[in-house]
Amino acid sequence: MSPNSPLDLSRYFLAALSTQMFRYHENRIPRDASILVVSNHRSFMDALILMSALSSPIRFACHHYMGQVPLMREIVTGQLGCFPLEDKPNRQQSFFEQSQIILQSKQMVGVFPEGTRPMVTSTKPNELGKFQRGFAHLALRSTVQDLAILPIAIASLEEVNTYGLPLRLLSIFDPSEPLFNQPGLHPLVLYRRVAVLIGRPYWITPKHQQKYHGKQAKNVVTELTEHCHDEIASLLDQGCY
Repeated sequence: MSPNSPLDLSRYFLAALSTQMFRYHENRIPRDASILVVSNHRSFMDALILMSALSSPIRFACHHYMGQVPLMREIVTGQLGCFPLEDKPNRQQSFFEQSQIILQSKQMVGVFPEGTRPMVTSTKPNELGKFQRGFAHLALRSTVQDLAILPIAIASLEEVNTYGLPLRLLSIFDPSEPLFNQPGLHPLVLYRRVAVLIGRPYWITPKHQQKYHGKQAKNVVTELTEHCHDEIASLLDQGCY
């Protein structure tokens, strides 16, 4: 098998690692719509898992340092099609602009709203951190029609835990990330068996956007963020058996 697309590459890596994947609720995947995929995040394999589960390339927003580290940069951005977030202070605006262009072309955008913490600290398979709200602001200010947010849970059933680079080495590539300024090695989670549970899509309507541009902006952002968090938490409980 010669991987020549992000989807092919994802399937190739999962086959090479002998990862068994089980997919549930695939009937919930919207058709003929722009899709913003929101998921929990514990492993470097998560983007590969989600692309394989949805049988589609997904353009993931990834951490700034991934676009700086040699070799990683070539794989993550060149072959998988991820777009690294810019360094502060332009990070949020760059994320909005790049995501809008991708969604307008009917490509999927992927976001891990837990941020960096679960990737650099050891966490349990059913553990879910607090969600950052950037993806909710992106969806609610979007001009894309037929936009659906699709929450997905990645539930590890069997895994191997190992370690990679020293965390402080990564601070060379992104000194603005305080989580890199600590001793120890970067945890690596390798899935042997993993369940992908697809949640109920959350459709962005003109009513949502009207509230966002009015006095109820904070409420509608909170509602969307909590819906996705609660949906993924519920699916994790179902999947981590």
